[in-house]
Amino acid sequence: MPIATPASSDLIRRTFLEFFAQRGHEVVPSAPLLPQNDPTLMFVNAGMVPFKDVFTGKDKRPYQRAASSQKCIRISGKHNDLENVGVTARHQTFFEMLGNFSFGDYFKEDAIAFAWELLTKVYDVSPSRLVVTIYNGEGGFPADDEAAAIWRKVTGFGDDRILRLGLADNFWTMGDVGPCGPCSEIHFFHGNEPDVSRFGEEPRIDGTGWTEIWNNVFMQYERAEKDGPLVPLPAPSIDTGMGLERIASVLQGVTANYDTDLLRGLVDKAAELSGKPYTGGSADDDVSMRVIADHARTTAFLIAEGVMPERQRREYVLRRVMRRAIRHGHRLGIDRPFLHEVALEVVRRMGETYPELRDRRELIARVTEDEEIRFRSTLKRGMKILDERFDEMRSSGERTLPAAAAADLYTTYGFPLDLTQVICAESNFDVDVQGAEAVIRGAAEADGPIDPNAAVDAAHREARAKLAQPVVFTGYEREEGDSEIAAILRVEVQGEGDRARKVRTLVERAEAGEAVEIVVRETPFYAESGGQVGDCGEVTADGARVEVKDAQKPVAGLVVHEGVVREGAIAVGQRVHLEVDHAARSATRRNHSATHVLHWALRKVLGEHAQQKGSRVGPDILRFDFTHNRPLTREEIARIEDLVNEKVLTNAKVTTEILPMDEARRRGAMAIFEEKYGDTVRMLTMTPEVVELCGGTHARALGDIGLFKITSEGGVAAGVRRILASTGLNALAYARGVEAELARARQVAKAQGGDLAEKIGKIVAHERELEKKVADLERRILEGAGPAQGGGGGGIDAMLEGAREIGGIKVLARRVPDGTNPGALRDLAEKLRDKLGDRAAVLLGAAVGDKAQLAVMVSKPATERLKAGELIKAIARIVGGSGGGRPDMAQAGGTDVAQLDAAIAATYVEVERTLAS
Repeated sequence: MPIATPASSDLIRRTFLEFFAQRGHEVVPSAPLLPQNDPTLMFVNAGMVPFKDVFTGKDKRPYQRAASSQKCIRISGKHNDLENVGVTARHQTFFEMLGNFSFGDYFKEDAIAFAWELLTKVYDVSPSRLVVTIYNGEGGFPADDEAAAIWRKVTGFGDDRILRLGLADNFWTMGDVGPCGPCSEIHFFHGNEPDVSRFGEEPRIDGTGWTEIWNNVFMQYERAEKDGPLVPLPAPSIDTGMGLERIASVLQGVTANYDTDLLRGLVDKAAELSGKPYTGGSADDDVSMRVIADHARTTAFLIAEGVMPERQRREYVLRRVMRRAIRHGHRLGIDRPFLHEVALEVVRRMGETYPELRDRRELIARVTEDEEIRFRSTLKRGMKILDERFDEMRSSGERTLPAAAAADLYTTYGFPLDLTQVICAESNFDVDVQGAEAVIRGAAEADGPIDPNAAVDAAHREARAKLAQPVVFTGYEREEGDSEIAAILRVEVQGEGDRARKVRTLVERAEAGEAVEIVVRETPFYAESGGQVGDCGEVTADGARVEVKDAQKPVAGLVVHEGVVREGAIAVGQRVHLEVDHAARSATRRNHSATHVLHWALRKVLGEHAQQKGSRVGPDILRFDFTHNRPLTREEIARIEDLVNEKVLTNAKVTTEILPMDEARRRGAMAIFEEKYGDTVRMLTMTPEVVELCGGTHARALGDIGLFKITSEGGVAAGVRRILASTGLNALAYARGVEAELARARQVAKAQGGDLAEKIGKIVAHERELEKKVADLERRILEGAGPAQGGGGGGIDAMLEGAREIGGIKVLARRVPDGTNPGALRDLAEKLRDKLGDRAAVLLGAAVGDKAQLAVMVSKPATERLKAGELIKAIARIVGGSGGGRPDMAQAGGTDVAQLDAAIAATYVEVERTLAS
C-alpha cells in the first residue's frame, strides 16, 4: 500500500528499511562517519563503504542481504561537493544514503524489481517522471544488454526511456584493481511536464530538471591487476544507493533538497538569526543560509564522533567547514556567535534517529561556540590585513594575491584557503591557489587520503590467508599457553632515517639474530588496539627462544608477535610455548582499568561534555585525552583524584560480559566513537556508574589499581585536554620522586619544616630585584649616560649621527653592544626613533649568545610607506632567521651571527628598494 504524501523523511527512511527487511535483508545501523577499516578515506562517503571488505571477501557477515541508512560526508578527495553547497538545489557535504546490498545472493533481476516496486508502488512515484540509464559498452567493457532487457520487462519502457551512457556515468570500479561492474541509475524529473530531451542537462538553480535519485551497481567482474582482463565474479553482488534528501524532495513535492524537512528547518533557523527572509532563490543571502544549514549538520555529526576543529586532517576539514559557515553568517550580518544554535537545532531534529547527537549535545554546543569565538577574534584582524593588501594591489595594478600572503593568513589567522578565495573574489581579486597549497601542508593533507600509504603489507595478507580462522586471543583467561606456528615473517629494515621501511618476507624458518614476526593459531598476547599497547614476553620451544617486544594486528583476524630470535631456530608448524611478561601485563591492567574510572570522574566533576578523545595505556604510561575547553584547576584535579581513589578503595569486582551491541547500550554502557565495535561487544562493569565497552585487559578488582595520582594536565588541541597519571607502584615511585625533589629544594633554600615556600618566595623576589638593576644598568650603558649619571659619555645623540634620509624618512641602522637583551634593544630603538622625528625608522642589532637579535621601530606617519614587520622579515633572512610584528614595531632573531653586520648594513638598501616600489 502506498505511503501517504507528502511523507516525512523519518517515514521515508523507515519505509525503505522495512521494505527490504520484509525481503530478507538484515537492517544494519549506520556505521560511524570515520572509516573503521579504510585508511585511504577521510570520511565514509557512500553507503557501501562499511561493506567494502565484505564485497572483496576479506570479511564475512552472518547475512547475505543488508539494508542501511548510512551517514555520509563528501568534502575531501575526488568526492568533494563543498563548492556546490548552497549554490545548487541538491548538493550537501553531509547526507544520508539509503542502500540495499547483496553479497553473492540476488543480482540484477531482483535489484531492479525491488527498486521499481519501492519507487512506484510503495512511494507512489509516477513512472511518467522516471527514466533509467544503463551502460552502453566502451573501453573494453561489454554493454549491459541484460539490464536493459530486465528494465523493459519490469517497467514496460521502450528505448526512449532506457538511456545508454558511457564509462564515466554508468560503470563503477573500486579502484585500478578489485570488483567492478556496470551500474544503472534511476532519474526523476522535477518540474511541470517531463521532457526527456532535457536529459543530460544540469538541473536549473531552482532544482527543476532531471536528477539522479537511485544508483544500482552490479558487481559482476573482477580485475586482478591494473589494465588486466576482466574476470567474471563467481558470486556477483549488488550495491545500491539512494540519497535520502533527494528522494525526500520527490515525495515532499519540492524541487530543492533544502526545502525538505531534513534541511528547511535549519535554513529557517539561519534566516531567523540573521533577521532576513529566505526566498529560496540564488541571491547571496539565500546561498549563505543554505550553506549554514548544511555545514551545521556536518559540524554536529563530526563533533559527536569526537572530531575537534584543528589544523590536521579530519580536524582541519571540520574547522574549514565551521569557518565557512561562520563567514556566511558574517555576510548575513550576524554579529555574534550563532553556529552553535543551528547545530543544536540539528540535535533537536535528528537526535532521535542518531542518539549520539543527543548524548553529546553539550559537547557539540560548547565546541562550536568556542571555535566561533576564536575565529571571530581573528576574522577582523585577517580582514584588515586583506583590506590593506588589496589597497597595495590596486595601487600596483596586481590582480592576484601571492601564495605567501594566502598561506600566512592560514598559518597565522586560521583562514582556510577557500575562505581567502571567497573574500578575494568579493573584491575582484584572484589567489595563487596552487602556490598557497604547496605552502599549507595541512590543507594539502585534508584534501587527499588520510593515509594513502597505509595499505596493508601484502606479506601480512599472505600470512592471514594461511589461517583457516582468525587468531584466537586467550589472554583474558591466562597469560601463557601453547600453540603452533602458522607463519613466520622475516623483517629487514631498508633505508635510513625518514626513508627507513620494513620489508617482510614469509619464510619457513628463522635463525638466531633474525628479526621476525611470528603468527600462531591462538595466543595470550594482547595485540595493540583500543589505546592499549601490545604485550611483550617470550615464545619458547626446544632449544629456541624469541624475545617478543610487541604484538600487533596489521589486518583483521591476524596477530603478529614482533621480536628477535635470541636462541636456536624456529620453524613453521612447530609447537611453541607463549608467555606474556606478567609484571608488565599487571601494570597495564591497572592503568587501563584506571582510565575507565577516570573517565567517569571527569564527567562527574566537569560535566557530561568531558568525553574520551583518545588514550594510551601500557606498563609505564596512562595517558587520557578528553574534551574540555579550559585548564583544570587544582581543586578539580584533587576532586577527580579523590573520586577515583574512593572507587579503588571499594575494591569492587570488575566483571565482563559478551552482549549484543543494542543490549549493552540499553544497559547504559558507554561507547567511544574512535573505537570499532562489532555486532557483539565486551561490556565492562566496575560499579553501577562505571559501565563501558572495552576489549582490553583489566584488573580483576578495583583494589588492584592501588594509588591513583594525576602527574600532569595540559592542552593538546583546541577543546582537548590531556591527563597523564600513574597507578600502583608507578604512583608510589612518583610520590617518592616528588619527596626527594622537595628535600633537595629545602637543602638548597636552607629551609626548615614548613617554611620552604616562604624561603623560595624571598629568593625569587631578590632575583627579580637584581634583574631590574641589571636591566637599568644595561639601558644606561647603551644610552651612554654622562659621568653624572654613572655612564661613559657620548649618549644617544652620538648614535644619531649615522642616520640617513631616504625618500623623506630618516633611517638609522646600528649594532649595539653584544649581550643586550631584546627588551633593552626595543626600548633603545624606540627612543632613537622618537629623537629622529615623526617620520623615522630605526633598526638595531646585537649578538646574544649564539643568536642574532634585531628590533625595528617605525614612526606611525611613516608606516604608510614602510612597515616594520616587512622590513625586519627581509633583514632577518640575512642572519638565517625570521620574525614579524606590527607596522610600527617588529622583532626577529637569527642563527647566523656572522652575518649580523651585513644585515644591519643592508637595511638602507632594503628601505630604498621598498620606498622606490
